[in-house]
Amino acid sequence: MGTSIGSALRMVMRLAIIIATVTLSACSNTPTIPPPADVPLSKDTLALLAKKGMQPGSPVFIRVFKEESELEVWKQRDDGRFYHFKTYPICNWSGAIGPKERYADRQAPEGFYTITPALMNPNSKYYLSFNLGYPNAYDKSWGRTGDSVMVHGNCRSAGCYAMTDALMEEIYGLTREALKAGQPSFQLHAYPFRMTDARMAKEKHNKWYGFWKTMKQGYDYFEKYRIPPAITVCERRYVVDAVSRNRPDPAGPCPPLARPIVTAFKPLPEPDGVDVAHGNKLKGIADPDNEPTLADINKAKARQSTQAAAVTAPVANAN
Repeated sequence: MGTSIGSALRMVMRLAIIIATVTLSACSNTPTIPPPADVPLSKDTLALLAKKGMQPGSPVFIRVFKEESELEVWKQRDDGRFYHFKTYPICNWSGAIGPKERYADRQAPEGFYTITPALMNPNSKYYLSFNLGYPNAYDKSWGRTGDSVMVHGNCRSAGCYAMTDALMEEIYGLTREALKAGQPSFQLHAYPFRMTDARMAKEKHNKWYGFWKTMKQGYDYFEKYRIPPAITVCERRYVVDAVSRNRPDPAGPCPPLARPIVTAFKPLPEPDGVDVAHGNKLKGIADPDNEPTLADINKAKARQSTQAAAVTAPVANAN
């Protein structure tokens, strides 16, 4: 009797070992899901890069436009100039046009910012993010305060530029690949609006007009040369298209500055049209502190459809 029971127990143990071995083997063949920060660029993104003559690891440049709720990603091509890759709708941002001045003023910054690998945050509570580096040297020269000002996911903002998670994943991936490939840092220029002469003329009496005139110099330089301009900070101001042999005191007098020599921009062939990511702009519709509701999203879609129709209507009428 005892022998029979012992044999049965040994049989059960063998079966348990076999089942455990098969289970572990099956688990080892199951593909692992990478964390959001390590998700590879999608096939569609890689295809669009190839179509536009861009490499995944080529240098990147970003522009933000508050009033339009848009973030642009530009990538460098073989001629050393930057070409438009895609425009992403900013899901939400807090405050109004005008720079950030102090902690908890709920303003999203405006200015010329440099993002280093140390400012990339793969473990953000807002899905993914990178820090703008606010306050930068210019901001500090004016005594501006605040920290942890980001471009991030989650579509909620208290002074940041908030994207949807899906769009932030792509933006993060594009910047990650550029930094991995050796770009030491990338520039992000945050503007109040698209700085055309006509739009600037409407702000002549705004208290920030002088600041925006300097910002426009950076905007115009990039539009002309398709290279982010060198930026120096001295005398508590940005000096666009200028470099100093030594780092100047941001609040002190400007040292002798050199102007880099740049040849005229002769664009390489590129596809027609501007690629725009799908997404909603909820500024002025949804409370930036809270998760947007379905009603908020539907309202944003209706507003964007009306705006798109208004843009295309003159073309249709002309035909």
